[in-house]
Amino acid sequence: MKISGFIIIRNAVINDYPVTEAIRSVLPLVDEMIVSVGDSEDDTVGLIQSIASDKIRIVHSVWDPALRKGGEVLAVETDKAFAHVSSDSDWAFYIQADEVVHEKYYPAILEAAKKYKDQKAVEGLLFKYTHFYGTYDYVGDSRRWYNREIRIIRNDKNIHSYKDAQGFRKDGRKLNVKLIDAHIYHYGWVKSPKQMLQKQKNIGKFWRSDEEWKSFLSESDFWDFNNDFDSLAKFTETHPAVMQDRIKSQNWNIKLDVTRKRFSFKKRILYYIEKTTGKRLFDYRNYKILK
Repeated sequence: MKISGFIIIRNAVINDYPVTEAIRSVLPLVDEMIVSVGDSEDDTVGLIQSIASDKIRIVHSVWDPALRKGGEVLAVETDKAFAHVSSDSDWAFYIQADEVVHEKYYPAILEAAKKYKDQKAVEGLLFKYTHFYGTYDYVGDSRRWYNREIRIIRNDKNIHSYKDAQGFRKDGRKLNVKLIDAHIYHYGWVKSPKQMLQKQKNIGKFWRSDEEWKSFLSESDFWDFNNDFDSLAKFTETHPAVMQDRIKSQNWNIKLDVTRKRFSFKKRILYYIEKTTGKRLFDYRNYKILK
């Protein structure tokens, strides 16, 4: 069995992406790692080259600013990176620049990849998600955060990235997948208040119109984490080993009230049903789970 990894990245230094941690977290699982580096205004290439691994293959790309609406350019770039995956790979592991795999999930991931390798009806493997917010001590626990997504796909070039590269499609339909007992840790919302706002200003142009983006650029210099969540919980487990140095270097302190819940009546009911039963009702699924 052969597994390839692939990732896209642009302006990793400016936006302080944990991209080296993301890449290092999947290297033990893959035979090659395709890193597609977009035209950057910083030394993103040097950052990737600092990772000591002969599995990494850097390819270069130019992002098309005309495709920024709705994050479309992210899907286009993801497809371009996927195209570089070796033809003899069975699976392709897609990781985003702010996502990390905990080493405790390696056995479950490899077991599932082996189990379903020859079951062609299985087009992808579905991961659970843990979304960190503000600091490394808080996680989003509401329906606002997607709780599952496809991160390993069969090496079938008829599969394409969907919308803003959150999921995948084949011939326009959802992929048939198996849910596995492994989480992706998403750290995209863990930054200092100043860095968080700067990141939002830098990447906001990929989702906003020119007018909306110009208005956003004129906003305050700090992101107010307290005003941008509906429900949080304390994180009481361990972080991936590759994240430890980054966590130790955290230089900001934010206290967030996990007892505060800000929901509409409908969402409050659905929230408590999920917490009580473990079932997320009426949720949009970007995939089809095979029994």
